[in-house]
Amino acid sequence: MRLVIVSGLSGSGKSVALHMLEDLDYYCIDNIPAGLLPMFISHTVRSGDIAYGSTAVGVDARNSPLDVASVPKLVDELKRSGVNCEVLFLRAEEDALLKRYSETRRRHPLSRDGLGLADAIRQEHVLLQPIADAADLVIDTTRSSVHELRELIRQRVGARVEGRMSILFESFAYRHGVPGDADFVFDVRSLPNPYWEPGLSRLTGRESQVIEYLERFPIVNTMFEDIVGFLDRWIPELLKTNRSYLTIAIGCTGGQHRSVYLVERLAKHFAAKFPHVHAKHQYQKRMSDGKEGDRG
Repeated sequence: MRLVIVSGLSGSGKSVALHMLEDLDYYCIDNIPAGLLPMFISHTVRSGDIAYGSTAVGVDARNSPLDVASVPKLVDELKRSGVNCEVLFLRAEEDALLKRYSETRRRHPLSRDGLGLADAIRQEHVLLQPIADAADLVIDTTRSSVHELRELIRQRVGARVEGRMSILFESFAYRHGVPGDADFVFDVRSLPNPYWEPGLSRLTGRESQVIEYLERFPIVNTMFEDIVGFLDRWIPELLKTNRSYLTIAIGCTGGQHRSVYLVERLAKHFAAKFPHVHAKHQYQKRMSDGKEGDRG
């Protein structure tokens, strides 16, 4: 039996995540009052009925602060009793949420009594913080499309086997901000930049010309080995705590060359050691939007 509690900021993609889990044959229910979770779990997950073998439930801001605060305690109790329970929390930057609401013209669940949208978003963030703090996996959807989020849920949540850690290496551009869902962040802007080399500026770190350029410099391999050494030291310690998810972000200036190269190389290296290793690149979204990476 597996239970996934899905929560997060309104507009961050909770419904998309639940719909994806439903497509993966999870029994899903959204917007359940948090106070009814124990009764719901007894009727479903604890019943032994195979129909509820994989269950996902959405909990959002339409709960009292007291009920929200009860969720982490319930999760701890479930885990101690042997229930395979995990919390998925989705978030996005305020500007992205404001834009999404302006495009859909939907009403925020906390926009009442004259409370403006921006204030409602900030209030929701405070209200749901106890669940965010208890999350096994936080996904920042600020720069993710619906398709990308669905695929991430399929790869990381749907495909993960109990007792096995899901590891994600993601590249990003510092000029666009550090991903809000990263557990470890490595800055590789000190490495030689292919952007300034003739013929390489429009390529990415996945292409042979860029790979050949970077691998000419011993310092690039030193950076790779240092990151591998750090992760080899600490991933086993995280596994001892029954950690289910780990997200490692690698950043350079434009998120197009150096970080992409290292993410691909690191993912390949660790895929030989762990069964659930994935790579994600921020530049892919920007390229699909017709925007190029900025200075590598």
